[in-house]
Amino acid sequence: RNSTVKIDSRCRGHAWHSRGEPHRLKPSSCASRHPTQRGGMSAPILRSACFRQSGMLMFARAMSALDVVPTAVCPRPFSVGASRPRARAPSHGPVRGLSSSPPSLPPRVVCGSSKRGLHSDQMRTCAAAPAAAMEVAPSEATPAPEASLTLDDLPTSSESPGLLAVRHSAAHVMAMAVQRVHKGARCTIGPWIDRGFYYDFDMPQPITEKDLPKIQKEMKRLIKRNLAIRREEVPAEVARRRIESIGEPYKLEILDSILKNTPDAPITIYHIGEEGEKDHWWDLCAGPHVASTGAINAEAIELESVAGAYWRGDEQAAQLQRIYGTAWESRQQLDAYKHLKAEATRRDHRRLGAELDLFSIQDSVGGGLVLWHPNGAMVRHQLETFWKDMHLAAGYKLLYTPHIAKGELWQTSGHLDFYRDSMYGQVKVEDESYQLKPMNCPCHVAIFKARQTSYRDLPLRWAELGTVYRYERSGTMHGLFRVRGFTQDDAHIFCLPDQIAGEIRGVLDLVQSVFTAFGFDRYEVNLSTRPAESVGSDADWAQAEAALVSALEDKGWPFSVDEGGGAFYGPKIDIKIQDAIGRRWQCSTVQLDFNLPERFGLAYTTAGNEKERPIMIHRALLGSLERFMGILIEHHAGAFPLWLAPEQVRLLPTSDAVRPYMEEVASAMRAHNIRVEVAGGMSMGKLVRNAEKAKVPVMCVVGPAEAEAGTLSVRTYRDGPVGALTWQEVLGRVSAAVASRSEQF
Repeated sequence: RNSTVKIDSRCRGHAWHSRGEPHRLKPSSCASRHPTQRGGMSAPILRSACFRQSGMLMFARAMSALDVVPTAVCPRPFSVGASRPRARAPSHGPVRGLSSSPPSLPPRVVCGSSKRGLHSDQMRTCAAAPAAAMEVAPSEATPAPEASLTLDDLPTSSESPGLLAVRHSAAHVMAMAVQRVHKGARCTIGPWIDRGFYYDFDMPQPITEKDLPKIQKEMKRLIKRNLAIRREEVPAEVARRRIESIGEPYKLEILDSILKNTPDAPITIYHIGEEGEKDHWWDLCAGPHVASTGAINAEAIELESVAGAYWRGDEQAAQLQRIYGTAWESRQQLDAYKHLKAEATRRDHRRLGAELDLFSIQDSVGGGLVLWHPNGAMVRHQLETFWKDMHLAAGYKLLYTPHIAKGELWQTSGHLDFYRDSMYGQVKVEDESYQLKPMNCPCHVAIFKARQTSYRDLPLRWAELGTVYRYERSGTMHGLFRVRGFTQDDAHIFCLPDQIAGEIRGVLDLVQSVFTAFGFDRYEVNLSTRPAESVGSDADWAQAEAALVSALEDKGWPFSVDEGGGAFYGPKIDIKIQDAIGRRWQCSTVQLDFNLPERFGLAYTTAGNEKERPIMIHRALLGSLERFMGILIEHHAGAFPLWLAPEQVRLLPTSDAVRPYMEEVASAMRAHNIRVEVAGGMSMGKLVRNAEKAKVPVMCVVGPAEAEAGTLSVRTYRDGPVGALTWQEVLGRVSAAVASRSEQF
């Protein structure tokens, strides 16, 4: 089990409410274990209904009240191998017809009458979600595109100005088509996104995905007409009169917001077709666009899904319908993109999590609170053990800090001033305010302050798998990728100024070692420098940025620079990993901090017996265990490598007569820390099918002949039949694969 938060019965209070649902800190694990029926790991906070059902509320009125406050171009990845990394390198490998990994899929939107759609970071929707939420009928085998394409053949909008204009213009053509097919539809906004476009509509009658073919047919007609797309700049009052004349209130609100922010801003309108003609349409827009609709390849566009969205991302505002589409230069690119979507669906961690009995998120317990079932808890245990061993070997010391701390701590750290909307409300305990922690940093700072520190003690490297809690709107949560309670693989380094470069280099080495063990060897690295508003002296920033550059150059990793993209309290390095199908995931961050040492008055004693501020480095490798587990599941399509698999070996008997031999073999394997199970009670065909469905790495069939010879008939999930081996040989091979963290048996 995870460690639990227990509140003494002398504390008094009530539940806090999240979107109308009361939640409580759990005083016992029983209620949270009940929904899984089989134990495992559970979240330290649950919905009150869970405790009411368990009967605990009769004697567990020890919970304290909380009030929730609602929330309101990098280079290509490079491979890391034995030789010096290159800026461009072969992909992770072919995936079902793709000769090289396609690029990242945009996140999904799940809301309203449909559960499909592609997320844009240009407007907060009622349900944004990460890349893999492709709601297509699951299939173990997906057809390959007509010709395999590489990552470079599927550019994002930011990587291709031409495609960006095509996608933006396609959004306008779609809006024009919608208003012709569905009279009375009112337009809001319609931007391009990573690999497509969308437009939000206020519809007189709800539409479904069954309506998309008719809209797409009209789009193709407009494209084939090769209508001119023309930019016009007009005075604000002219734009207002035109908008009012066509009855578009959302456009009027957009105009007002533009003028409020920039009174003298140029107002531009883009026309499709000629004024006075039947096929004429215009939109308030800043561009860019292609010269005519004919510049859009009609055979390389597709409307994908319908989703719900709120006007300006405000749940109190009008609910809209969002139509997503994608546009490419060629039909070949479109086919490859569709193939990639199907492959992402096959790997969806939510589906695999249920099929492999890894985890669940249940409404009776609470949204965004993960219940780790025995299989998932075992994978997480292996991950945590590996993480701790790697950090101890790298000179880190482990910490444990509480899930809750006094409100004054978060006031001093600045979190209440800058992060309040993402924090849960406070608990009153004996007239003092306590708060569920959204971050681990202040607790690590408190440990630093607990003793006198000399320059001889530095650097200090402290690491913690610390569980934190952040408020997320229910529509934005998505499987393991976005939750309300999660465990960060957090670490903080306190060092001298001249130690920065060496410590950063050590972190980069650890990043490479950790990700290589999990099967990731392609990275994208970004350095973010000082923003316009910041704390710290010019000398501090110059030294810190130079140290980060020096560490990256010494490591030999290519990187891009985001000028002015750092946090106000220090520069940082962000590292994205690329998975088996080419999607990029932000995981590792190395962040220098000039703010917290100043706020908390941290100091060390110099050689001259003076007090100086230490340099503080925030550092996370995996990001969070929950999110990284989701990435791992999708990267391996649920087929974990031997060392991580919850069940490494399954013994399959042809009859009960061989069970004594199998139990003897199982006992010997368990003595060597191999996770082995003995199946039975059904036909051999079904036993093998069940083992394949569970993606067990090694399956061993045992009949009378094997029992007599002391052998096992072996097949692996990865490579199929292996043949007859002695059980000692199987034991040796599994142990060797685990020790080397190899995927090969």
